[in-house]
Amino acid sequence: MQTFLTSMAANMQDVNGWISQHPFLGFAMLTWLFAWKGLALWKAARKNDLVWFIVLFLVNLLSVLEILYYFVFSERRHVREKK
Repeated sequence: MQTFLTSMAANMQDVNGWISQHPFLGFAMLTWLFAWKGLALWKAARKNDLVWFIVLFLVNLLSVLEILYYFVFSERRHVREKK
């Protein structure tokens, strides 16, 4: 667990360094992310599609895709490479 936390801290420092070196690209990426997330949530709300609104909101809020990759998909690929 300690090596995981150390690795995460190092990765965060890399990301922070990259953003400070390329502020325009970081801003552009955030703008792209917020624009598409906002449009999707807005359209789901306008269509009274509560299920899609909740799914889109929770997937983003709870980092579901990242968690699935970390615990499910990355492990499965790693097992294949060992064989």
